[in-house]
Amino acid sequence: MTEQKGWFYFVFTCLIVSGIQPVADRLTWFLETFPVMIALPILWFSHKKFVLTKLSYRLLTIFGLILIVGGYYTYAENPLFNWIQTEFDLARNHYDRFGHFLQGVVPAIVGRELLLRTSPLQRGKWLFALVCAISLSISAFYELIEWWVATINDQAAEAFLGTQGDNWDTQWDMFLALLGSLFAQLVLAKQHDRQLKSLIN
Repeated sequence: MTEQKGWFYFVFTCLIVSGIQPVADRLTWFLETFPVMIALPILWFSHKKFVLTKLSYRLLTIFGLILIVGGYYTYAENPLFNWIQTEFDLARNHYDRFGHFLQGVVPAIVGRELLLRTSPLQRGKWLFALVCAISLSISAFYELIEWWVATINDQAAEAFLGTQGDNWDTQWDMFLALLGSLFAQLVLAKQHDRQLKSLIN
């Protein structure tokens, strides 16, 4: 079994288990895990024709698990981050902040990989800027989805948005996605390039 298949089965199993009896209500679980439900079949049917780097698959796995755990507990009630909140006397549960940071990291690496492998774009300032733009656009679109949910169902929106009384939650989410994108390109790019080179060769 290849590593990517192992990650696929692991995330799929976690998704099924989390949906059996989530702590959150069923609608919140569905809204939070819906991106995983979309990504899994895409990755499954594309992994033979277009194999991604191990870094991309591992980051996608981590992000999928974050969404699944967020769907199971809601982002405002993650037990580990509740403990951190209490232990360090924080104003809120920061699990969603962590998730939005990775919402910048993961699209940055995957987007970078797709641009380098399927377009004439080369490494440099334009690639860096476009990858940041991709991460920010995905983050902004996710915020629009949260807004649409809020206009349709107030009760679902309270758990799905997880603003925890912060009027600047949307801005924080997008800012953290930008930081995640910068982190991915400044810290992970060399490792990513090595894997891209071995994958092509």
